[in-house]
Amino acid sequence: MDSCCKSARDSSHFDCLLFDLDDTLYPWNTGIRDATKRNIEDFIAQKCPFPDIQASTLRVELFKTYGSTLAGLRALGYNIDADDYHSFVHGRLPYHSIKPDAQLRNLLRSINQRKIIFTNSDRNHAMKVLDRLGIKDCFEQIICFETLNPNLAKSIRLDEFPVVLKPSLEAMRIAIDVASVDPRRTLFLDDSVRNVAAGKALGLRTALVGKSGKIKEADYALECINSLAQVIPEIWFGGSGGEDDHDDDRKISRTRNQIDSIVATTPVGA
Repeated sequence: MDSCCKSARDSSHFDCLLFDLDDTLYPWNTGIRDATKRNIEDFIAQKCPFPDIQASTLRVELFKTYGSTLAGLRALGYNIDADDYHSFVHGRLPYHSIKPDAQLRNLLRSINQRKIIFTNSDRNHAMKVLDRLGIKDCFEQIICFETLNPNLAKSIRLDEFPVVLKPSLEAMRIAIDVASVDPRRTLFLDDSVRNVAAGKALGLRTALVGKSGKIKEADYALECINSLAQVIPEIWFGGSGGEDDHDDDRKISRTRNQIDSIVATTPVGA
């Protein structure tokens, strides 16, 4: 394990990895996504003067236009308290459907670089998800809704502090600044094409999670987060370029099996 850590420090292409949370670190089919949508629609119907039949359409349109329903409702003039919104939307989620992921924990612990969560969700939700997955202690920092919107609760007017979230470039800049990273040596992993595109626009290296086909906005594409070592071995071992490329390719090929072995055998509590 020590030799793997030393190799990562000395030769990896990356100094830091920024991980999205929902539908990135756990599968989309846990039921969390669908439950979140239903809860948002219930919130719209109960807290705003819209009939139930319009709630679903409005949710989709607000997400497309503003990045989230909360941001959209506030932009439209509804004085929605962020804490109330998150308590309602996340308070009834089936967190029990998220199971501990020993393979993911081992994978994360084999990565010696800085690892940071970057999510649009509130901190309470992020902590619950990470705790359910058994990986809360694998990250040094959580950049979340409260990080991106520190002054929202102090606003006197709705337009004083507009809600900032991915995929806005402002949100990406805040994350880069808060994390104190060099975008060129930071890998940003997210399941949203829009978020990945925003990260790419600011110079981050990008990986689209949940898709196997490459897109122009992403440097890498992986079907699921647990295939990270197979798709991006450069996290552990990078190349130096030039005449040594062939040697580096052989080194990466050899180390794929080493990484697989680490991920498969490292004790969960190590």
